[in-house]
Amino acid sequence: MKSVRVGLMLLAVTVLSSCDKPETKYNNVPPSAAHAWTPVTFKAADDLTIFGRRYDAAKPKAVILLFHQAESSKGEYTEIAPKLRDAGYTAIAIDQRSGGKFYGDNETVALLGKSADFLDTKPDLQAALNLAGNLKLPVILWGSSYSSSLVFPLAVENPGKVKAILAFSPGEYFPDKALVKTAAAKVDVPVFVTSASDPKEVAEARTIVAAVPGGKAEQYVPAAAAHGSSMLIAGKDSKGTEANWAAVMAFLKKVAP
Repeated sequence: MKSVRVGLMLLAVTVLSSCDKPETKYNNVPPSAAHAWTPVTFKAADDLTIFGRRYDAAKPKAVILLFHQAESSKGEYTEIAPKLRDAGYTAIAIDQRSGGKFYGDNETVALLGKSADFLDTKPDLQAALNLAGNLKLPVILWGSSYSSSLVFPLAVENPGKVKAILAFSPGEYFPDKALVKTAAAKVDVPVFVTSASDPKEVAEARTIVAAVPGGKAEQYVPAAAAHGSSMLIAGKDSKGTEANWAAVMAFLKKVAP
């Protein structure tokens, strides 16, 4: 047992040797899942260090970039990312500079010293996309709440680099109340849009789907669902989780079989 622990410690040192600042705790991750991911750090264009977790599939079909909702962190995907990995998709969940402790510590916010505005996270998303490009795999963007809106302009600004989009509870959360619809009108990749079962969220999602040209967008209206990516977490939505996962997996199998 002692030799196994020593081996794990050496592996952790090797993985983190290139990081600017390694994670010092697991942010409320259950002990059984503590070594299911690899800590990563990378730089945004303004030199801010972005923290994340990488979940490597054995034979990846694509890499999915996981962006969290307001007051949240990469911990939003503690339960979600392993399921994606086990389905054959490498997943990278990051801490954007706008977030909080809703799902555990946000290390990027802690480093910055405050939570930034939603739009200020665009360099973080772009840096994650640049990082994913190094893996030479199809890249799928996955956003939750405000970040599910920002994946639309991110895809438009990076033609040919994005395979598909999944947007969980997108909306016009920014001063420009047409920002998302304007970007959606220029998207040329398959799009999956969903929301909480709240009628207002469903309607907002429908408006964004309608803006995507060529019938490339589909809307999944859940019978029961929490806001954002939380709709896939059993503890947040025990009634609809199974059906919600089935819809997500069906889309992923179409765009990256």
